[in-house]
Amino acid sequence: MDIPRIFNISESAHRIHNPFTSEKLAALGAALRLEPETRVLDLGSGSGEMLCTWARDYRISGTGIDMSQLFTEQARLRAEDLGVADRVEFIHGDAAGFVTDEKVGLAACVGATWIGGGIAGTIELLAQSLRAGGIILIGEPYWLKLPPTEDVAKGCLAGSISDFLILPELLASFGHLGYDVVEMVLADPDSWDRYEAAKWLTMRRWLDANPNDDFAKDVRAQLTSEPERYAAYTRQYLGWGVFALMAR
Repeated sequence: MDIPRIFNISESAHRIHNPFTSEKLAALGAALRLEPETRVLDLGSGSGEMLCTWARDYRISGTGIDMSQLFTEQARLRAEDLGVADRVEFIHGDAAGFVTDEKVGLAACVGATWIGGGIAGTIELLAQSLRAGGIILIGEPYWLKLPPTEDVAKGCLAGSISDFLILPELLASFGHLGYDVVEMVLADPDSWDRYEAAKWLTMRRWLDANPNDDFAKDVRAQLTSEPERYAAYTRQYLGWGVFALMAR
């Protein structure tokens, strides 16, 4: 079980696998007013930066699940580096359908709502692990402005324009599901750049070290096309944010 190899290569040097900087991640933790000993569940936990830094800064504890074996190993190392390995656990596995035995105060799926088949299904899944009065975190893209054509949407790596909403519609959709939006922290152009552009150097370093790998042609094609594609499409049209929700 693993994610596609291109992500394990291009994001192998990332600590945060979304268009968020460490400063934004810290701002989100502070905005949520996390109480010490809050239990957190993170579906699609990546390299564990959210759980590890919040365990260090806010004394939370929790569990993360991710399909990438590499990222899960990195998360465990990060927990050791920050001295929080006794507070957080990382599981290599499929987060789809995962429900905790013990209810948590915060249940998150940040940037991986495919786990539940979309926003509604992911919220429904997270709610099964959440104690009464707890908070759900959803990380999700939205359109900064509607793409003028379906080709532009595909240039943003969306399947179609209908894949995402503009921000007011996304916020309203949470209400339609019976949730109040109680906080949000949004990506900005700089945090998008730090997420996307950091992949390019990682891919180049990988290509220099692995010129004869059978996958090198795929990595080369991605490195050649990605800077222009990102600047022309994603950077202009696509937003991203983390939204904190509480059931009404």
